[in-house]
Amino acid sequence: MGLSDIITEPVPCRTMVLFFVIDTSGSMEGEKIAEVNNAIQSVIPEVQKISEDSADANIKVAVLDFSSGVEWRTLEPVDVKTFQWDFLQAGGVTDLGTACQELAAKLSRKAFMKDATGSFAPVIILLSDGEPTDDYKRGLDVLRQNNWYKCAIKIALAIGNDANQEVLAEFTGNKELVLTAHNPTQLRKMIRCVTVTSSTIGSQSSSVADPNQPIDNSQNFINNPEIQELINAPEEEDEW
Repeated sequence: MGLSDIITEPVPCRTMVLFFVIDTSGSMEGEKIAEVNNAIQSVIPEVQKISEDSADANIKVAVLDFSSGVEWRTLEPVDVKTFQWDFLQAGGVTDLGTACQELAAKLSRKAFMKDATGSFAPVIILLSDGEPTDDYKRGLDVLRQNNWYKCAIKIALAIGNDANQEVLAEFTGNKELVLTAHNPTQLRKMIRCVTVTSSTIGSQSSSVADPNQPIDNSQNFINNPEIQELINAPEEEDEW
């Protein structure tokens, strides 16, 4: 039998789930939630291209919003190639702790991390503009026990000066992974840069995750030149 007789099958791609966890409380109403909606809708085609160009990874998207309670906008992770952004509305309080518990429940091989071909470490992007109104520490304590969370790239975008930076740093585990947007232009730039950079790093083969042996890719994200530019940018006057 010659080489031409050997039938080769494509190696199945692993999945990388990109989580958006979005504060839709009343303080986000108006310009803030509009900018979040428009920025994420605009960046999705770039993530689609990252997924298409990757020989290793198939990127899927999951969206959780929280206000007075939580709601999954995706009942399961959706292939980014067919994903369409569902515009969010704002209103209510800020149940971050409930969101953390709900996220922990889905970061499981019995839920959103169940793809048979395996998964890369997920990316989790949290966006918020204020203070939690529930017992966020209890929910965060539950989430911190989750091994998928431990190996995830976790970034928080603080929208305006009223966002509690310390709480967001508790979520990411590193103050350098909390970026503050003081105006709409900054927010759009940060959402694009953070989403594209984290998706690129997260979908590389070095990010293959065994949740029992977490690999932290956060430093690779921080060291990225575009992210360094955001981290070291001069602080601007808050316009929200």
